[in-house]
Amino acid sequence: MPKFQVQRSIHIGASPEKIYDTVVDYGTWTIWSPWLCAEPDAKVTITGEPSSVGAVYAWDGEIVGAGEVEHQNLEPNRLIEDELRFTKPFKSKANASFEIESVDDQTKITWHMQGSMPWFLFWMIPMMKTFIGMDYDRGLKMLKEWIETGEILSTTTVRGVESVEPFQMIGIRKTSTLSEIGPSMEAAFAEVVEILEQNKIPCDGACLSVYHKIDFKTGVFDYTSGFVVPANVNEVPSGLSSWSIPQVQALVTVHIGSYDNLGNAWSAANQHARYKKLKQSKHGTFEIYRNAPCETPPAELKTEIYLPLK
Repeated sequence: MPKFQVQRSIHIGASPEKIYDTVVDYGTWTIWSPWLCAEPDAKVTITGEPSSVGAVYAWDGEIVGAGEVEHQNLEPNRLIEDELRFTKPFKSKANASFEIESVDDQTKITWHMQGSMPWFLFWMIPMMKTFIGMDYDRGLKMLKEWIETGEILSTTTVRGVESVEPFQMIGIRKTSTLSEIGPSMEAAFAEVVEILEQNKIPCDGACLSVYHKIDFKTGVFDYTSGFVVPANVNEVPSGLSSWSIPQVQALVTVHIGSYDNLGNAWSAANQHARYKKLKQSKHGTFEIYRNAPCETPPAELKTEIYLPLK
């Protein structure tokens, strides 16, 4: 059977003891799980002592599927080894582990998965590795935020399929890796505002980013960030580009919280689209920022994510 391996790491400002005690306790997993963001009402059951060998964490949901994970080997403050047993959407097994080590004044935690796929699904392995890696990145980021601050600034709500009125936006088109997309977009918006003001074009419309293409293998995003402009704006200033969308139906997902956790809402949106068998159109997916980050606490930032449909 074709095998795969995924691992992701993060540094956390806490002791190895604190991180081990948090991660080994299945009772904490619903707080920082990168999957339950898509279906917070999924049924979760914990049997046995949550922090001991033999404890089992089981989940069952329409969107997240079903399965269980069991503690098999625990080395306090250093290693957690688990077995994953998936039952839905298909049966499979995998091994997962957390390695914990001190690095200078922080602690490094590495999340591993080793598994295999049925032979007839070998073609899915590259995609599986990419998406599992992204899930692990999101989970570790939330774990770090929760341990260091006591809270996670991320709440996702799938609002459903809605009608979107046609609009036009003007912005600047750029490419960026996922790790640099925040600073890249911040610089893009500053450049757009400057050019629009120079050309006396109002930039008081909705603020948004459109994703034209995402290369998941390289992690590179091709996007345009800018503002919705009045319909009578026909000339696009030099250095900028325009993008428009006709009236469409779109799956709308709302994220409240830090932009650092927006990936939770994007993951939820795509999981719901797959489960409901919604076919996405060729129009770019986009996100609208409903309040200004310079005026809004991170916990209150509101972002709407739109997946246009056929």
